[in-house]
Amino acid sequence: MKYIVFILFTVMTNAAAQLMLKQGMMSLGPISFEGTNPLLKLLQIVFSPWVFLGLCTFVISMASHLYVLSKVELSFAYPFLSLAYVAVAVFAYFVFREDLNGWRVAGIACICVGTVLIAQSGREHEDRTASITQDKIGTSEIVR
Repeated sequence: MKYIVFILFTVMTNAAAQLMLKQGMMSLGPISFEGTNPLLKLLQIVFSPWVFLGLCTFVISMASHLYVLSKVELSFAYPFLSLAYVAVAVFAYFVFREDLNGWRVAGIACICVGTVLIAQSGREHEDRTASITQDKIGTSEIVR
């Protein structure tokens, strides 16, 4: 559980990147490749300010996620990324005035409950790991 701050940082930067990408695409308007070079259009999209900032934020999020994966089990860390759905839905409601109906709220509640259950399973794993480490230390001292 001591890496939860890094996990939540990963989640929040992931959500922030999504919001920046949405803002960028809204500022560009509907995308059409008719009558233009697709490569030039793609470069125009990538280098528009909000999209570029969102992509850079994704890189930061990925770097944080790689750090987390070097420290905790994938089956523990990865489900926390679902909290990005929660953050995006809530912020999109307030920032972009997107719909947050009863079905979405119910889905968000399920995600939150599932994440809490996964977090609890991580606590048990840490307790077991600490117990096993203590047993090994005790056994190695007896051998000496």
